[in-house]
Amino acid sequence: MKVNRNSLISDIAFLLFLVLCMICIAFTASDPNSYVQQLIFLNVAFLIVIVTYFTTVTTGLVLNVMFIFGYGMFIMYQTVSRGDTIGLPTYFWMIMTPLLTITIWVFTMASQKLQTENEMLRGQTARLATLDESTDLKNVISFTRDMDVFAGISTRYKIPLTLLVIKVKYWKEIRLMISDEELPDAIRDISRIGQSSIRTNDTLYLLDKEDATWGLLLFTDQDGVKTVMERIRQNLKEFNMHEFANKYKVDLNLKMGSLEYNHETVESAFDYIVQAKKQLEYDV
Repeated sequence: MKVNRNSLISDIAFLLFLVLCMICIAFTASDPNSYVQQLIFLNVAFLIVIVTYFTTVTTGLVLNVMFIFGYGMFIMYQTVSRGDTIGLPTYFWMIMTPLLTITIWVFTMASQKLQTENEMLRGQTARLATLDESTDLKNVISFTRDMDVFAGISTRYKIPLTLLVIKVKYWKEIRLMISDEELPDAIRDISRIGQSSIRTNDTLYLLDKEDATWGLLLFTDQDGVKTVMERIRQNLKEFNMHEFANKYKVDLNLKMGSLEYNHETVESAFDYIVQAKKQLEYDV
């Protein structure tokens, strides 16, 4: 398994930060006589860490320089006024505070890079996905890919290809009566009407989930599409009687429009969808 470099750096920096924290806590509690003094330094070190986490390493380093300068002045005062000796423990916070700052900065930078990579992967997945994630139906991306193949077959073998667009009437009002949890089921239930009305070599696509619009690519002419439309209306009538109205407490009505493919007038798959949707205006 390939290990993500940023993930490894983030994990190591986080573990190192925990180790440094434990060392600081142990040092603070090691001398009861200077416990309050060491506790103040510990809080200052953590405050610098928090500021660095939410700002930049430059801010953290500037604060560290100010802390080291102030701490040095404090040590000098202690030495002159009280005659304290300067030993290795005296330099503890001068070393540990910058280490904590650098460690949290490394952790923050690695985490931000991981978040950026995650957003990029999500974007790539969304662009490459050919199925709607909530309904498992073929989407517009799948339509654009299939359209090139079907259009080529239609042109080469002189087989009529027609796009039938199906839209739910008054969907915005119906949508208010269906909960967010029920919405994917409602979309799938409506899709079954189209799927049950076509042949196995015809394909159903969910063109617009927000506006409840489907597309059917049919290897047939306008007369054949009329037969499919009548079949859909009959299936819809039975569906309203036995299932949809009982389940969602509302009757369903559909608008349908179709357009036969012509390579001279259709510029692209999206253009084909737009032209076919215009035919919905004639179904009142």
